[in-house]
Amino acid sequence: MLNLDRLRVLHTVSVTGSVSNAARTLHVTTSAISQQIARLEREVGQRLVERHGRGIRLTEAGTFLARDAGELLTHVERVEAGLAEHRGTVTGTLAVAAFATAARGLLPGVLGTLRSRYPELRVSLSEREPHESIPALSRGRLDIAIVQEWPGDELTIPDGLTRCDLSEDTFDLALPADHPLAGRDRLAITELLDEDWIAWSDGQICHDWLVRTLRANDAQPCIAHTASEHATQLALVAAGLGVALIPRLGRDHAPSSVHFVPITPAPARRIFALQRTSASARPALRATLDTLQRAANSPADARPTKPPSQAGKPCRRP
Repeated sequence: MLNLDRLRVLHTVSVTGSVSNAARTLHVTTSAISQQIARLEREVGQRLVERHGRGIRLTEAGTFLARDAGELLTHVERVEAGLAEHRGTVTGTLAVAAFATAARGLLPGVLGTLRSRYPELRVSLSEREPHESIPALSRGRLDIAIVQEWPGDELTIPDGLTRCDLSEDTFDLALPADHPLAGRDRLAITELLDEDWIAWSDGQICHDWLVRTLRANDAQPCIAHTASEHATQLALVAAGLGVALIPRLGRDHAPSSVHFVPITPAPARRIFALQRTSASARPALRATLDTLQRAANSPADARPTKPPSQAGKPCRRP
């Protein structure tokens, strides 16, 4: 009978592309990976890998077995989730990743709630951007990935993942309190085309969206300062060094010398959670996602976000 652990090793080598990557994914040594593959080769009586330059590649038999192993492992996860659902208890461990603003503004309260309600559940959090968390989720290194999606920058969601909408996070203009426009009830972004802007680092979704939006209005944006943390951006605004776009989820503890003005039309990013569809029956996942949805749509005094039309509905496949 084929060994599931060895099939998982072969499948991981296939999806990550190398023995070293597979070792990092499975948190084992490269020699342990090689030993497991050698044992699997003896079990099936065929060569599954061959030397290729300084590394290895799968043989035709190895490719065939790795593909079927992926389907088998998905089925095993679905069976395990079904058994957990039948047991009905919220137990076990979950690995959750979230982009920076959600990790700071949403997850601490969620993790505290889960700890008090489900003492037998252990949830670990890591801060990762979508380009890191989505592949890790697909490969089984994470159980939930909380990601953001901007208008015009829709994420590609791989097959086998289920999407659960959480909220929409509206952005406001952050201005120094003595700025001539700080007293306005609402502003159009076109009224600040010539301003010095404080933005996220080049290459981040938020930075690219801002630059693209300003250029769409025939302006060459002046990005005077960049910082990945909203707290740093707000400190620069407070010092009178420019204006910024700040999500409502990220404006906690803003300096008193910063004034927020809503934008018309109001830009907003979509925030949602992803999980593997094969594991969706796990009570631990359901409890965590339910808690996330309630927290994301809680009263505005904690997180002034706007729920989308899908928020609160059951998770759905993209």
